[in-house]
Amino acid sequence: MSQLIQYASLRPMPWKNGGGSTTEMLVSPAAAGFDTFDWRISLATISASGPFSVFAGIDRTLALVDGDGVLLDFGDQRFVLSPSEPVIEFDGEAAVHATMAGGTTTDFNVMTRRGVCRHRLQLQVVRGSEPLKRRAATTLLFLADGEGLTLSSERERIAMVRYDLLVLDDGQEWSMDAAQATVFVVDIINH
Repeated sequence: MSQLIQYASLRPMPWKNGGGSTTEMLVSPAAAGFDTFDWRISLATISASGPFSVFAGIDRTLALVDGDGVLLDFGDQRFVLSPSEPVIEFDGEAAVHATMAGGTTTDFNVMTRRGVCRHRLQLQVVRGSEPLKRRAATTLLFLADGEGLTLSSERERIAMVRYDLLVLDDGQEWSMDAAQATVFVVDIINH
């Protein structure tokens, strides 16, 4: 059975360094902490330049949802997370310093514990009706931009608004319908 997580029902928590806030959308197993999760999905705001938290043994994907972007300095290389290059993958143990490119950004964050599972994130623009291509037993769909999105299967019809997250963990085939929407499709692959 699918599970809709409505962003409006979630509450952000400030970062310890005061440089932003994070809204945990879903963690597995349920109620797991930072040291015990298998995978974690969150939406974060970055409002000031500063270091990222270190997550040893974690693979991360960060996707820009709103804002001008941020310069990510890995010491030996730099990457500008921007509307033209909105997605980056990196190791959680990397020392990363963020420098704001403009105002506050909103970023979608996927973290998986190495050796337990891995993930793939695909950005997809939906115009009209399109099939949802799943590549794993657990697929998450995040509505990053657009007025709304409707997902339909033989048994369910679910309406999403911006920043909602839908968890699909069964074998149903789904179609997506929107005038125009940007979605992130995240597949969680267990080892």
